[in-house]
Amino acid sequence: MQSSSVKYVFLVLAILLTALASCSGDKQDGKPHVYKGLYSFGPEIKSFSECGREKEFWVTDSSAQLELQYSQLNFEKPYEPVYVEVEGVKLPSDKDGLGAEYDSTLVVRKLIRITKVIPQDICH
Repeated sequence: MQSSSVKYVFLVLAILLTALASCSGDKQDGKPHVYKGLYSFGPEIKSFSECGREKEFWVTDSSAQLELQYSQLNFEKPYEPVYVEVEGVKLPSDKDGLGAEYDSTLVVRKLIRITKVIPQDICH
């Protein structure tokens, strides 16, 4: 292959990778975003699944409201999913600790809504 052909292939690959990254929906830009999805909480799990996506995220509750209001819903057993709307940021997960098995961590800065009723039209 000629040098110009190689440059063209690399340019096309770079454009495709950039497009894929921007469509991935993982907003790890450090800016707060509103996330809607299912949250589960228990002794060893604090997870969030964004509506319309199959990825799960570890959750860190810097708002001090998410875990509190979840526990006030008085579930008989842990890990029951609830629908939440939160403001937060997604960051790469630590390599050690309970959240290490997750690729990303959702750091919740503000709880907007929490309910036992999971809206089927938004999150199914």
